[in-house]
Amino acid sequence: MTGSTSRPPRRRSALLRATTVVAAVVPLCTAGWLGWRALDDSGPAGATAAPPPGAVQSTTQAPATPEAPPAGGTPTGTPAATGTPSETPTGTPTAAPGGTADLAGRTIVLDPGHNPGNFAHPTEINRQVDIGNSRKECDTTGTETDSGYTEADYTLDVSRRARALLTARGAKVVLVQDGDRAWGPCIDERAKAGADAHADVAVSVHGDGGPASGSGFHVIMPAKVVAGKADNSAIVEPSHRLGLLLRQHFHDATGEPYADYIADEGLDTRSDLGGLNLSTVPKVFIECGNMRNSVDARRMTDPQWRQQAAQGIADALAAFLTTH
Repeated sequence: MTGSTSRPPRRRSALLRATTVVAAVVPLCTAGWLGWRALDDSGPAGATAAPPPGAVQSTTQAPATPEAPPAGGTPTGTPAATGTPSETPTGTPTAAPGGTADLAGRTIVLDPGHNPGNFAHPTEINRQVDIGNSRKECDTTGTETDSGYTEADYTLDVSRRARALLTARGAKVVLVQDGDRAWGPCIDERAKAGADAHADVAVSVHGDGGPASGSGFHVIMPAKVVAGKADNSAIVEPSHRLGLLLRQHFHDATGEPYADYIADEGLDTRSDLGGLNLSTVPKVFIECGNMRNSVDARRMTDPQWRQQAAQGIADALAAFLTTH
């Protein structure tokens, strides 16, 4: 979806607890392509048109020569064959360490990128909105795998799974959209959702649409933007801390390598994303993988891997809220 970048086992006091954790808890994470990417909220500033209904949109930058994955080999949870994607979170949410509700009193916003209905509403999503230092389309369609599994379906499923995990730890979790809207919302409304919910932190969940030869995930962090109605000065530093934690925990939970076609070691910093420019709470984007790459697509269409992705996101948010 966007384009920026491109993450610690726990110990209990008793052997029985350690065994239980190991068994039950996943550790706490060419021209055509460039044209599509320019339309995404994560694409470069200055995009002027969104794709027509049914068009697939990409959200990355120019491809580079793929690199070998980091030590660790093939990501855990990689399925032998692609099955039918499940849209309903599966499995029992992981309890907080020691069984405590360590996130009680905390509010988290999860922003599932795009919307499955955007394809049918080109007029609405093409409307320009102010993101402070430029104007961009209200929203975009997002990308999809070669088999037709859409980014919008992926992001909603992973966000719901992460919500279940975080709720089990005591947090109040607000989804910017929960499959309950015909299209959108616009990127400025998504940015405002954190303030509206009086949230402590927010994460926007995406899948990238990069070159088929590229794979891996990356995290997009906000650059300082003080322009027009945007002033994210107060959130830049904490958002960067969140970005580092998300990179660590997502990688730990999924085994997904850092993107080899974009960003730097899984991290990118950008000033052209309305969701970051206009946010008043710490916020980052995560591109969980490249849906145009066959290996990443096989992972992202597997419900077990999506549960691991959700675990990585939840672990990172918990770490952000419980450590300094």
